[in-house]
Amino acid sequence: MKRWALLVVMILSLAAAALAQVAPGTTAASTAQLQQRVEGFIRKIYGWGPSFQVVIGMPKESSVPGFYEVMVQVSAGGQSDTGTVYVSKDGRYLFRGEIDDMTTDPFAAARRLIKLEGSPTQGPADAPVVVVVYGDFQCPHCKQLDIELRSIMPRFPQVRFVAKNFPLSQIHPWAMTSATAAWCAHKQKPEAYWALHHLLFDNQDSINTENAWQKIQDLAAQVGYDPNAIRLCMASPEAKAGVEVDLKEGQALAIANTPTVFINGRRIVGGDRNILQQFINYEIVVTAPPPTLRKP
Repeated sequence: MKRWALLVVMILSLAAAALAQVAPGTTAASTAQLQQRVEGFIRKIYGWGPSFQVVIGMPKESSVPGFYEVMVQVSAGGQSDTGTVYVSKDGRYLFRGEIDDMTTDPFAAARRLIKLEGSPTQGPADAPVVVVVYGDFQCPHCKQLDIELRSIMPRFPQVRFVAKNFPLSQIHPWAMTSATAAWCAHKQKPEAYWALHHLLFDNQDSINTENAWQKIQDLAAQVGYDPNAIRLCMASPEAKAGVEVDLKEGQALAIANTPTVFINGRRIVGGDRNILQQFINYEIVVTAPPPTLRKP
């Protein structure tokens, strides 16, 4: 159970979409039997008893001949997760995991969903390597990643780093307040954005639900923002709508945890320094132009 309750609505909508797609050659009775068989097997594998709510989607044709693709959604204790399994058409075999088409770019779909325009950014606009971070200012792991990025970013001046807001409001009560402040700060004075971004994380332990509104304005003033202008902007519907653009984008990407990082579309959950640098270095190499051959 890794995904937070904020995904329940999105997951249920995905399940509903799956229910509308019936695999060719199946009947209502045979489909129901297959779904029951999948649910019973999955419950046994993971030990999901009666306290777990399990929804099995309608089988649909998969990219693997002889197998159906079946969505499985499980909810318990206010959290929810979803995944896909593949079931043989005779109902005998089930396998879990991902299927990748080696003739396509596995990260292209994520890149298409990520919009870079209008977001806080550092690095060349035409950089071949782009690191996009979806974070929550109240998330402790996001704070740790931010600390790591402060030393990583100067090491890669040829890389573009982009910040996205993904406040988990169900579990972090002042995350949306800080996200709207960050949105306003970028709109009002983008050159000072990163200073406030880092300051919000540095003061994470001193911000709480009661003082967040005033404390965040005070922090903004420390890095040169007009606190009155920030306050008016934070209260505006435009600020909330701006944050929700990032939230909807993250939901389309099926982001469940923060921080989630995309390096040229490659998803990394968490902020392990070594992994981040490994994939940044890899992308720098593979996107580098071929060397110019000298004439003898």
